[in-house]
Amino acid sequence: MRLTIASGAASFAAAFLLYPLFSGGSWFWTSLGAVLSVVAAGLLSSRLSLPAWAAPLVGLAAAWIFLTVSFASGKAWALVVPTKDSVAELIRLLGVGWADIQRFAAPVPDTEGITLLTAGGVALIAIAVDLLAARLRRAALAGLPLLALATVPATILADPISWPAFIIASLGFIGLLISDGRERIGHWGRAVLVRRTRAVNLSQERTPRDTADTSGLRLSGKRIGFAAILLAVLLPAALPTMEPVSFFTFGVGGRGSGPGNSISIPNPIANLKGQLQLPQRRVVLTYSNSDNRPRYLRIYALDTFDGQQFGMTQPKGAPQNRTENGPLPDPPGLGPRPKIRDVRTNIRISDEIAKLQFLPLPYPPRQIDIDGDWRADVDTLMVFSTREEAAGAEYEVRTTEPEPTADLLDATDSLPSEADDRFLALPGNLPPGIRELADEVTAEARTRYEAAVMLQKFFTTDGGFIYSLETQGHSNSALADFLLRSRAGYCEQFAASMAVLARLVGIPSRVAIGYTGGTKVGDHWEVGTNDSHSWPELYFEGVGWLPFEPTPAGAAGQGSARVPEYSQPRPEPSTGSTSEPSTGTTSSEADEPQNPQARRNTRELDREGTVATGTTPPDDSMPLAAKIGIGAGALLLVLLIPAGLRLISRNRRVRRLTWKVSQPSDELTARMVTRRGQATVAAVWAELDDVLYDYGMARLPSETPRALARRLTEQYEFDAESAAAMAAIAQSVERVLFARDPGRIAPMGKELRRVRLALAATVSRGRRVRAVLLPPSTLRRMRQVGERLLDGFDLLETVRLRRTSAQRGA
Repeated sequence: MRLTIASGAASFAAAFLLYPLFSGGSWFWTSLGAVLSVVAAGLLSSRLSLPAWAAPLVGLAAAWIFLTVSFASGKAWALVVPTKDSVAELIRLLGVGWADIQRFAAPVPDTEGITLLTAGGVALIAIAVDLLAARLRRAALAGLPLLALATVPATILADPISWPAFIIASLGFIGLLISDGRERIGHWGRAVLVRRTRAVNLSQERTPRDTADTSGLRLSGKRIGFAAILLAVLLPAALPTMEPVSFFTFGVGGRGSGPGNSISIPNPIANLKGQLQLPQRRVVLTYSNSDNRPRYLRIYALDTFDGQQFGMTQPKGAPQNRTENGPLPDPPGLGPRPKIRDVRTNIRISDEIAKLQFLPLPYPPRQIDIDGDWRADVDTLMVFSTREEAAGAEYEVRTTEPEPTADLLDATDSLPSEADDRFLALPGNLPPGIRELADEVTAEARTRYEAAVMLQKFFTTDGGFIYSLETQGHSNSALADFLLRSRAGYCEQFAASMAVLARLVGIPSRVAIGYTGGTKVGDHWEVGTNDSHSWPELYFEGVGWLPFEPTPAGAAGQGSARVPEYSQPRPEPSTGSTSEPSTGTTSSEADEPQNPQARRNTRELDREGTVATGTTPPDDSMPLAAKIGIGAGALLLVLLIPAGLRLISRNRRVRRLTWKVSQPSDELTARMVTRRGQATVAAVWAELDDVLYDYGMARLPSETPRALARRLTEQYEFDAESAAAMAAIAQSVERVLFARDPGRIAPMGKELRRVRLALAATVSRGRRVRAVLLPPSTLRRMRQVGERLLDGFDLLETVRLRRTSAQRGA
């Protein structure tokens, strides 16, 4: 029964690791109830002596009943007994919960479905732990299902597991191991040599329940366990922070775990959700080009929309599409009609960027000079690798960019579109209000191009949208709320919403993830974390894919966003004077703040650097040598804790040694004198005792002060002054201990200093250094504190839930 309770406690302790995944607390109490139901089922199985294979079935039944009462009681018989309708309701909620965890990013709301899924999972873990530990007596193997709970936050979250949750989970597992060890050792038989010291009534006969005293072994196990936890928490904190390594794939830039011929598919939109607050701007890449103009650099192209978010089709890169084989495949949809601009762009990726297997590129790339096995996806011209990483890469990109005009884009309406149907696909359950909005905004459009321009203008100026870093999720309801009610969001909402509206009016669309053009610095452009961005790309037959910019730019929006010239409304004729941007300056550039303070404010407002890719470099930009230095300094401070404690205790005692205690004149003064005299003598005696222990010449328990003085004087050959100082200390101690009236006690600071110097002269330099840096007396005291704490745990183990047979017979 003890193992059953310990198994449940270990399972629930491991569940603490899940708390960063949720924004509420209902999952916690529901999981606790699920674990308690499994524990109750395990206790019942033990009471009835059921076989090992039957206990999990009883646990499943108990968890099922608990979940029925918690989530489907209205459809159960008598609110408890499961029925066909209650089972159907639980299955429905499980499906909803699974869909919710795919839709939301951590921390997720603890909806009914998510809570049911979490509580059911924790219950299954508790059943597995009980089976391994209490039934099969394999407590060590029970750590595997507990580890499964730890892998969930480690897989999903970028941040490390918090140390309080780790300690709680570790204590639960150690408690399970201790309980298992106690059960095993307790069945060895009657003790022969090791017994707990206690009074025994010889008239009582020994009962068959007399078992071995395992307290010493349990105490050693606890020491090992607690020491392991302490090292696991403190040692990483003392080491320098290196680049994190993950064995799981989640979100953009996640580290693939497969073989060299596979590539992990990122989920950029999901990763946009929880990474909006980088404290400082970091340079991700730099580039220069032949025409000295900024360009958006695309990494991912998301082409599928499931009603909740945009996703990416598995890229395909045949051997003939390697970048080293020459020009890439022709850009989809690009014909001979538009004017083409040939541009060469040299890009250098930061060495500190997180693992990335896609190259940031201007669109459309035609040829790339880069070392390694990089391949182009034919449909999207994304360039990726299954073996290489983009970090530190330097490459040249040659692009053939179309320069379409408004008339040319209007004329594309007469051409049959050859775009794949997936770029127009929409779910059937799209809210009707969104369809009506698309028709309303584009009601006056004569061509698809004019509809696209009206949609972009609707987001940037006419629709009353506000740029905000508050995210609202990716569901249909969130899309409807953004378009029809709140109209506040960041680039994810703007890009996805315009892409959906474009599909509704018949324009093939997709969502791009990457970087804006960045900031001009000298002869090159710097792209930072704050330039991460998402934008829609729309398809026009004969021109191909063109980027549009619905996200507000400037200080009130994404500061480095730029509206393409071809997507701006045609200028209306006017008889009056007009104020147009100067030659060579786009309207978007003219709108940007020109003074340095305004540009700084723009960067302060635009915190979107973490949103787009998960490819941002680590927050810590210190060089490795500085990291090692800080880690070494932290480790040194930890190691110097005993020395600091020893110094504090010595100074406190030395202050007491300066007290002068004179002959008392009345009874009250006599009491005060006695207390001060005892405090002074106690201080000098305690300090002398620690000095002896630090120097490896500890006082024997049976030695009197006079015997100790004689031994030290003779053994270490004290000179006359040192011998007199040692004798004075011993005499003062004996007077306080044994004399009715100790008389006047003079300050003994000089005597103690003389004895300490005499003792230090007899030991080696290494022993003196150790006595200062790692004083054994302080380490002994710290060890005694730990032993007292463990003794407190021992006292808890003496609590019995039921009386023994001897107590019942009394």
